[in-house]
Parts: sequence; C-alpha cells; structure tokens
Amino acid sequence: MRSCRSCNVRVLVAIVCGLLTGIVLGLGIWRMVVRINRGIFVSVSSTPIQFCRNGGTWQNGRCICTEEWKGLRCTITNFCENSTYKVNGTIFTFARIPVGRYGPSLQTCDPGTANAGNPKATRLCDVSELGDIKEQNVTIASCEVNLETLEYQINNITKVSENISIEAQVLTTDANKLTAENITSATAVVGQIFNATKEADSKAKKIAITTVSQILDASEAVFQKAAEMDKSTTFNILIKNMENYSFSLGDEKVVEPNIAIQSVTRDNEKGSSVLFSVQKGSSNSLASGETLINKSADGLNPDGQTELQILLNTGENYKNPCGFVVYQNHKLFQSKTFTATSNFSQKIISGKVKGSEEGKNDVSVQMVFNPTYDKREFQLHSYACVYWNFSIKDWDTFGCQKTMNTTGFLGCQCNHTTNFAVLMSFKKDYKYPESLDILSNIGCALSIAGLALTILFQILTRKIRKTSVTWVLVSLCTSMLIFNLLFVFGIENSNKNLKTSDRNMDTNPGNNKIPERDTIETPNPSCTAIAALLHYFLLVTFTWNGLSATQLYLLLIRTMKPLPRHFIVIISLVGWGVPAIVVSITIGVIYALSGNKSYWELDYRQEEICWLAIPKNNDFARSPLLWSFIMPVTIILITNIAIFVTITVKVLWKNNQNLTSTKKVSSLKKVFSTLSIAVVFGITWIFAYAMLINNDDIRIVFSYIFCLFNTTQGLQIFILYTVRTKVFQSEASKVLKSLTSSFDRERSMPSITPLRLRVRMYNMLRAIPSLNERFRLLEPSAATEETSLS
Repeated sequence: MRSCRSCNVRVLVAIVCGLLTGIVLGLGIWRMVVRINRGIFVSVSSTPIQFCRNGGTWQNGRCICTEEWKGLRCTITNFCENSTYKVNGTIFTFARIPVGRYGPSLQTCDPGTANAGNPKATRLCDVSELGDIKEQNVTIASCEVNLETLEYQINNITKVSENISIEAQVLTTDANKLTAENITSATAVVGQIFNATKEADSKAKKIAITTVSQILDASEAVFQKAAEMDKSTTFNILIKNMENYSFSLGDEKVVEPNIAIQSVTRDNEKGSSVLFSVQKGSSNSLASGETLINKSADGLNPDGQTELQILLNTGENYKNPCGFVVYQNHKLFQSKTFTATSNFSQKIISGKVKGSEEGKNDVSVQMVFNPTYDKREFQLHSYACVYWNFSIKDWDTFGCQKTMNTTGFLGCQCNHTTNFAVLMSFKKDYKYPESLDILSNIGCALSIAGLALTILFQILTRKIRKTSVTWVLVSLCTSMLIFNLLFVFGIENSNKNLKTSDRNMDTNPGNNKIPERDTIETPNPSCTAIAALLHYFLLVTFTWNGLSATQLYLLLIRTMKPLPRHFIVIISLVGWGVPAIVVSITIGVIYALSGNKSYWELDYRQEEICWLAIPKNNDFARSPLLWSFIMPVTIILITNIAIFVTITVKVLWKNNQNLTSTKKVSSLKKVFSTLSIAVVFGITWIFAYAMLINNDDIRIVFSYIFCLFNTTQGLQIFILYTVRTKVFQSEASKVLKSLTSSFDRERSMPSITPLRLRVRMYNMLRAIPSLNERFRLLEPSAATEETSLS
C-alpha cells in the first residue's frame, strides 16, 4: 500500500513537471512563430529601414548615408580605396578616405619627437571635373612641430603663412586625438591666418578652412573644456575673422564637410536682397549638400529639399559685397545658457554686408530653418531665434523674433546681421512598453497570495507549532511581497498617457525665450520614487536570500556550534539597512554628478518604465543598473550557489546505509528539501543571465522560463514552506472536515437518495485520514522542518 502511494506521488510530480515544461516550450514556440510571421508579413513602414544600405538610415522619407556612400539607397561609392604613395624613398600608406576629406597616413611620428604619435602625412580624396574619384598628392608635415609650437610662429605668419596652415591642417586630421589644448592652439593659429592685418596668403586661408572643418569633428566635451580654459576668446576671434574673410572670395564658394563660405558681389542692376540657400544632401555633411545664391530674389522661397534659407536685405549698402558662413554644428559657439546634448544638426548661419553696422535699421534678415532629426523618435517642442552676441560671448534674442510665414519651416526675422541660429528643444517620443503580460500577471498574483498566506501562517501558528516566528523567512516574504505589489501597480510610467505632438510646439512670436537645453523631459517624481522603492525592496529580497543561506549553513554545517550572539539583530540590520545604504549612495552620487539639474532623475531611472536606467552608448561604468544592482546581486547569487552545493552534497544527499523500506520516501523528501533551499536562496535568478545570450530565439525561451520561475517564487515558497508542514496539513484537514459536515447538515440528502450515493459520500469522508497519511509522506521530519524554517 505504501509503495502504491509513493508511486502515485511520483507520477503526480512527473505529470506536473511535464505540464510546466510543455507550457514553457509552447510559449517559446508560439513566440517564435509570431516573430516569423511578423518577419514575413512586414508592414510598409518598416520596409525603408532595410531599404538603405551600407550603414544608411531612413529618416523623414529618405536615406541618410554615411560620408563614404551616396545615392538613393547609399550604394554608390564616395571614397578613395586604400592607397600608398612614395616620396623620397619613403612609402606612406593610407586607409579608405571619404570624398572631400583628408586621410591621415598610417605612419606616425616616432616617440620622442614634438609630434609623436600623430600622422606624418595626409592625403586628400577629391573628385575630378569629369566626376572621377581620385587621390591627390600627399602633404608631409614635420614631426618636430606641434600645434603649441605653431602659436609662437603667428607673428611671422605673413612670410610663412602657407607652411603654418599646412602644418595645422595635418595636425588636426585625426579629430579623435585632439585635446582641449590642441583645440585652443589650433583656433588661435587659424584665427590669425584669417586676420586681414596679418596679410596671410590666400592659399593658406583656404587650407585653414579645411582645418576649421576638421576641428569641428572633435567631441563636444573637448570643446567645452577648451572654452573653459580660454574663456572662448580664441573662438570669438576666429568667428569674427571668418566673417570678414567671407567678403573676399568674389563670387566663389568654399565648401568643406563642416563649414561652407560664400561671397557675393553686387552691381547696380540687381535688387537690394540676396538669397542664400543650403539644400539637403545625401548625408549630414555640408559637402554633400548644395549651396545656392540668388541675387535678385524678392523673398524666401524654400522647397522640400531646403534645409536652411536666409534672405539678406542690404538696404543702402546694396552695392557692397555680402558674405555667408555656414557651420555644421555649434561647437565654436559655446553657450552658458543653452546646453546641447543631442547629435541634431543645428546649423549656424552668418550673413553680413560689408560696411554695415549692427543695429542699423536699413539692414534686416529673414530666415527659415528645416531641422534634421528623426521624427519617429523626437518631437519638436519649442524654438528660439537668436544671434551670437560677441560682447557677452553667448546667444541673445535682441532684435530677433519668430515668424510663421512658411508652412513646415521655422521662421525668424532680425533687424541686424551677424551669426544666427535657431535653438530648438525636442521632446523624445518614448515607446512605453506594456511591461506586464498575461504570464507575469498570473505569476505575480499567485506569488502575492502565496506570500501573504505564508506570512500569516508563520505568525498565527506560532503557538501551535511551538516555535518562534521564523524571522528570516518572514522578512524575505515581506520584502518580496512589497516588491511584487510595487511591480504590478507601479512599474509602468504614468507619462505614457500624455499625448503630445509637433502641433503642441510653442510658435508664439512674442515668446522668443532661449531654452535651457535641446532635449526636455517630462518630470515624474512618483515614477522616480517607485524606481527607488523597487530598487530597494529587490535588493532587500536578495540580501535576505543571502542571509537565509548563511543561517542555514551555520545550522546544518556548524551543527555543534551555537549561532553568534545577537544573530537576529545583526541580520536584521544587514537585511534592511545595507540595501538602504546602497540605494541612498546611488541616488546621491547621480544627483551630485548631474549638477542639480532638473533632469537628473533620468540618469537614475528609465523613462519607458520606472526601473533603473540602462547604459547609454555602452557606458556601463556610469550605469546604476550595473554597480548598484547587478554587481551586488551577482555576488549574493555566487555565494548562495556555493552554500547550496555544499548543503546539498554534505547534508541532503549524503549516503545513509541505514535506509530500508523508506528509501523512496526519503529520496522524495530530499528532492523537496533541495527545491525548498533552491527557491529560498533565489537560485532560479540565474536564468536572468541566460537572457543575455545574443540569440533572439534562445533568449525568448529563457525569458519565459525566467518569468515562470521568478514571478511564481512566492507561490513556490508557500507550497514548500507552508503547505508541506504538519500544522498546515492538519489545519487544512480540519477545515475540510468542517466544511463537509456543514454542507452535509444544511443540505441533507432526501430519503429517496439512492444507497449508492450515500456509500460514496461515506467513503469520501472516510478517505480524509488516508489523505492525511499521504500528506505525511511529503512532509519533512520535525528536525528538518525546524531547521529549514528557522
């Protein structure tokens, strides 16, 4: 009889395990089928993403190519292949060079030289008059000269201007290596080359334009540091001198990837307005776009391909030449009031008439801007029409206002000429996910119920079990219960219900206020608080997992030694206090590093859900998810696994030669005891690391396994630590008997009830003791129960 009961239990366990495995595999296969169907029946909106080739991206109805490719699908080469060049017995090797760029040689100056580590030569990739792409001659620099030493040669720039300009161009070829000191020295050198009083050679000035374009490829952080060191003095001098230089080119233009300069001469037959347009190109480079001049325009006339257009009303100075300078980005214009953090192409345009003075009423400017940004990800929130005020070295709005005369464009009008810009602020269009699916909801609901019942059982049955409340288990269940409740009701960001669009943009001409930064975030302190609470209670849960493992190790492995004094007090301080310290330090450090700015919270949490922020641009070192959660959890899990293996081998599955007829039952007890320890140690969280596998199908299967085991962790604790106890089984049997008796009294069977039905009811009631006996086969011994629940 005992053998049959044991067999039935094994069959039941096998069926349950088989069903769970089938559910997990079924969900994984179903998800794979859905992904395959989505891949076959792809929507039209996702097709352009695959339409662009060679690194091109689909933005606003067209492919934006890298500088090395062009064409409708970015399939036409726009670069020079790897090449070599021999000069005086020395061979220089060059990697692939985009058209319009200078490429550095792979040969660098030897250590110990002034220019150590920098390329010895550069080579231009250009297009011939027939449209053929070919390399130009190699320019060789001196390894004994660097940007700092060039500053000392500025006084003699009249005689050696071309040599100095060439050296500066070679030294700034690799913008990734430029430091803040290099930026300061380079801008000082080229600023003096454009200085009219230095009388530098015209060829030197054209080379200097290339140098400025190369400098603008340096990082924003380097420019910010250089501006702090030099107080933007060299930047302002360079900008002013380039404005004056823009009058001297006749009707010629010089276009580099990051800067374009255009001069316009005037005659009596033309009108009093000059229209300058910058068209969109196949890439974000200015060299790929097109600059156009119209000397007789009556007004602005942008079309769908216009990125920027400026109408210069020259007034009484209609005979004087005009000059235009376009900067690809704002890096030379380091502002203290406006912070740029995105990579949007916010071009700066300078329009000026020679001989005119700022503030003169007969000179005015009209402009339209069509900013380039990914409209699928960002929404334009507001903008301001500004000019660069050299006296305060910052953006100013005096004399400028917003206009909305042209549909689809950002309009501006100013009553003076200088460097103009539209400072735009964007709102990111976050994709808020549905964080809880059906499986998560069911699992969390079962866990919440199981954890609540476990806590109540441990407290209410204290006297019946004749043992103290198991503080470790109650603390673990409490922290896990609070975390599950916060997860279910608070992880989704309430900002997802806010509906915004470009139509909400502030276009009021009277509100021309400079925004603080180019991207704004909708504050949500409640979401930040939820993220902090989730962070805290999940760390508390893992800490109590570790403390439970430590306690069980002390009880089972060090059986002859008592627990340390004040053990409960110590572990309580650790379990509830250490996670609070970790969370407090994390928030404090992030707040301090943000400089007390309003958007500091997004360095701590995500906007998509109320949880810790994920690394940006692979910057894992600054990610709170790494050093305030993953690292401590990994340490706890490794420790728990080591203790779990030790206890399993030395205690639970240690061979016992005295086992007789109860061997099968003992093995079953060992299985349940092993599962009990694994659950309370949080061992199943190791499936989270399997979700990092770079394979979608495998990751999906492990995601469902992780979800199944961890969302139901509270239910598992309830089954293994409450249902399997003698007290619970005894009380459950009493409740079942009471309910059955009450039901039998209230609805007594009529006399005509067949005898067979009476016999079945009688047998069912008689079977309850048998059920109790079966429960006893699954319960641990008294010593094991007290140890595992202590």
